[in-house]
Amino acid sequence: MKNLMVVPAACALALGACASSGTDDGEDKVAAALAGFEKTGETESCLSLRRIDNIEALDDRTLLVRAGRGEYYLNETNGKCSGASRMGTSFQYETSISQLCRGEIIKVIDRGIDMQVGACGLGNFQKLEKKSS
Repeated sequence: MKNLMVVPAACALALGACASSGTDDGEDKVAAALAGFEKTGETESCLSLRRIDNIEALDDRTLLVRAGRGEYYLNETNGKCSGASRMGTSFQYETSISQLCRGEIIKVIDRGIDMQVGACGLGNFQKLEKKSS
């Protein structure tokens, strides 16, 4: 039995347009979104589907994964996930186990036309800690 999941590819930044302009501005948006976090150096190759609350596309290569009770992970994809950071897209993935793992292919679905507009392979899940104020 395969698990099929559709998760909105929510934009992480409420400061303006979510799609990157193809310039260094996209890198600035990723840096701004990650400014409140520190990398712990811990990585996981898989996350339980039950733990995943949300996946936010910071740009077409960088995903912020929120996993229950304030846990956050950074996933730098293996290749570009075209369209991931656009408004109105979702991630869709199939897995035969109850985990989402490094190397899994996720599809980017444009919800307006219900069509795949991109796909990419996941990297490791890098654990993040929220910085204290």
